[in-house]
Amino acid sequence: MKYFLAAITVCLFVTSTSAQNVESTIALYADKYPQEKTYLHYDKSSYGAGQTVWFKAYLMSGIMPADESKTFYVDWTDDKGKLLEHGVYPVIQASASGQFDIPANYKGDYIHVKAYTKWMLNFDTAFIYQKDIRVLQPKAPAAANVPKPAVIPTLQFFPEGGDAVAELSNKIAFKANDQWGRPVKIKGVVVDSKGQVIDSLRPRHDGMGFFYILPQSNETYTAKWKDEKGKDYTTPLPVAKKEGITLQVASAGDKRTVVINSNLAALKTQPTIHVLGTMNQNQAFKVTRDISAGNTRLIIPTADLPTGILTITVFDDQWKPLAERITFVNNNEAIFKPTVNVDHWGLSQRARNKVDIMLPDTMFTNLSISVTDIGIDSDSSDNIISHLLLASEIKGQVYKPAYYFSATSDTINQHLDLVMLTHGWRRFKWDEVVAGKTPALVYQRDTSYLSIGGRVYGVNQALFRDAGEIILMIKPMEGQKEGQSLLLPIGTDGTFGDPNVLLFDSVRIYYQLSQKKGFRDASVKFMENLLPPLRNNQAANGLYSQQWDTAGMARNRMLADEAAKLLANAEGKMLDNVVIKSKTKTKVEQMDEKYTSAFFKGDGMQFDITEDPAAMGAMTIFNYLQGRVAGLQISTGGPGGNTSLQWRGGSPQLYLDEMPTEPDQIQSVPVADIAYVKVFRPPFMGGFNGANGAIAVYTRRGGDIKSTPGSGLANEKVVGYSLVKQFYSPNYDSYKKENESRDLRTTLYWNPQLRAGGKDRKVSVTFHNNDISEAFRVVIEGMTGDGRLAHVEYVME
Repeated sequence: MKYFLAAITVCLFVTSTSAQNVESTIALYADKYPQEKTYLHYDKSSYGAGQTVWFKAYLMSGIMPADESKTFYVDWTDDKGKLLEHGVYPVIQASASGQFDIPANYKGDYIHVKAYTKWMLNFDTAFIYQKDIRVLQPKAPAAANVPKPAVIPTLQFFPEGGDAVAELSNKIAFKANDQWGRPVKIKGVVVDSKGQVIDSLRPRHDGMGFFYILPQSNETYTAKWKDEKGKDYTTPLPVAKKEGITLQVASAGDKRTVVINSNLAALKTQPTIHVLGTMNQNQAFKVTRDISAGNTRLIIPTADLPTGILTITVFDDQWKPLAERITFVNNNEAIFKPTVNVDHWGLSQRARNKVDIMLPDTMFTNLSISVTDIGIDSDSSDNIISHLLLASEIKGQVYKPAYYFSATSDTINQHLDLVMLTHGWRRFKWDEVVAGKTPALVYQRDTSYLSIGGRVYGVNQALFRDAGEIILMIKPMEGQKEGQSLLLPIGTDGTFGDPNVLLFDSVRIYYQLSQKKGFRDASVKFMENLLPPLRNNQAANGLYSQQWDTAGMARNRMLADEAAKLLANAEGKMLDNVVIKSKTKTKVEQMDEKYTSAFFKGDGMQFDITEDPAAMGAMTIFNYLQGRVAGLQISTGGPGGNTSLQWRGGSPQLYLDEMPTEPDQIQSVPVADIAYVKVFRPPFMGGFNGANGAIAVYTRRGGDIKSTPGSGLANEKVVGYSLVKQFYSPNYDSYKKENESRDLRTTLYWNPQLRAGGKDRKVSVTFHNNDISEAFRVVIEGMTGDGRLAHVEYVME
């Protein structure tokens, strides 16, 4: 790629202290405060209630993949603004993937998505990714007396450069749209206070256009216009300032012509202006000019700049901003185009299909692919290219941004410049930049993954120097089998953690602190770096939805309804009476099956603590075992006050939830929290140091956990990363009973984890057709390691 930190020098004067502040602060912004942006690729455009939304997020910072943030957040809200789910996902190679299950009883027409990293929240939240996704509800009977919502058109004016200035030629852009952000057709004229027509309003593309005007001092101007139905409206133009400058930018190939005119009296006595160009918070050029003649003209070459938005700002000699304009530079280096080949496929029911994706070079590439029924609705108004290069960089909604990257014609470039004229953009607060002030960070970046950790509170700081270790017993919630025990040192600041243990889904963590004086009233807070759900969530109202494919939505709705009925019928079927004869397992055999892994399945003495009332009367689990395991001897008060065990002439190896441990650690676990014990006679072959046998102690999990308040270890429910499911794609090459049901899938294949690089430039995927699709739509999106973007749509018919 072309990197753009080289400055364009047109004219250079002595740099003032303010200029030095500006340059050094901009460099600091680029180095220390780069702003991240994201885009989400979905498997399809709309969903039925009860269906799953599959997504993959791509993250960028400037023109490169954003690889510093390691945690990604997605908030899903309903049509009332109520939070439905706060998703938390690990970022791997500048991307994250996951899913959201729409509630089966959801009645709203949209759900709202807000996606962000913690770092993004330090800056203008207007640039955070948000989208409304349509939920297709069962079609209600037509109501003849229910009127359609009335369209409310509005007309806005945008003087080029920021302000209209009297006695100077001004280019005024305008935009006409409805309350949903869609463009509307209008026609009208601009008149002065006497009713004299100054110019006409002629929209050039999607309700946008411009005209020129030479406003007179103390004069006002008004637009008189009609909507499509002929209804009359009037809208005042911005009042022209008596003094100021105008900034006009014209595009011609790889150059920008900048024309600056002024009637500002101060510029006649101090006729110096500075023109600064910035991209992605980097300085692209700086020019200083004498404007004593009242005007100046600059030619800015752009061939060596990257594709993206170039901001041109004009300052006076004291670096006070006077005018600003954005322009889009497209040097065609930010996009790559993989090719799609169909190796073999068929369109018969449940036929097997194979798609090969060929990459143009050996650069590492991160891709996602969706294959859907071609008959359902498809939203092609935005994609990874148009969002990350354009829509995510400016404020306000851009209507169908993908259009501006559909070709490189002069007409499309002129239409794109209308977007630049009619949308706000201000990454820098120039008064703070001139003063050398940098942003105040409220949120630190998630530079490491969400691993197990926390902090001990309620303890004198001096005691942490000899705090010892904390015992953690991680118990998955109901329905999950595996648990884990950890022994972690407590730091001098009261913190503890293990960066190698990542948490997924909800778990309950039981913990045991030192019994030394000063720790008995301590409390523990886990995962304090996890960002909770944001407040003031956006209601899902269709504001950000741009697809209106009614025929496709009708087919999607019909298939979603059919699939829901099939599922309801399958769940409602009563199975015939089946007599199953098998040997009933004893309770202790069930405990062994539930708690032990392969290495601990051997023969041994087994003790079900949950079924033995005598266990509750024992001070420790060793006291309980001493009278039940012949020859087991326990001694306390040895060197350092430690506990030791002797059995059959040696010390047995001890395990807590199958993790090697010491006697004191097991002794500190209350008997009420222990479910099962297994004692292995020597030699024990399931681990090291088993020559003298082994004792495995298992803490309670699932339904064996006692809920009596105040009993057992202190514990807390902790939420980690959201579970990421695998998309189910049936394999019809072999017989399976579950494949007998009718297949009405509208998403036939989804894979967010396609990666390639080096010599391997081809990625292949296979999938099977359903029972109803006659053609498929394949959408592939992705990003290379050097920040190039790809969006490919391919129709298999």
